Amino acid sequence: MLTFHTKSADETIELGRKIGALLKKGDVIAMQGTLAAGKTTITKGIAQALQIDDTITSPTFCLISEYHGKMPLYHMDVYRLEGADDFINLGTDDMIYGDGICIIEWSEKIMDELPSKTITLKITPQDDGSRLIEIDNWQNGEITYKN
Repeated sequence: MLTFHTKSADETIELGRKIGALLKKGDVIAMQGTLAAGKTTITKGIAQALQIDDTITSPTFCLISEYHGKMPLYHMDVYRLEGADDFINLGTDDMIYGDGICIIEWSEKIMDELPSKTITLKITPQDDGSRLIEIDNWQNGEITYKN
């Protein structure tokens, strides 16, 4: 497991850029964390690394936002879904097993439906306003980031 500590939104975005620069076609990131933990903030940095110019917003109400850069980015939010069946019925297989990157917020609800190679990224807000970011199942190389 990789562990990082960011002290601001800018640092969280920068860590996202470092992660995004190492992602490969077909990678799936299962984001976990409470409301306002920073899931969309780190996704902004990942999108920047993929040369996506669009404004990244939380897909809470639309469920899936699709962006195009060096490769497609599918940003999903399953918070409002009842469970795995709802996720399957969205037709996400083409995205998860496709040529882009998938980032899934609130992934705790659907982990059994994700590939075994899924990267888990958990963000935990700290009392001082900083973020503890833990990455599990990472196999894409070393993330060089000042902590």
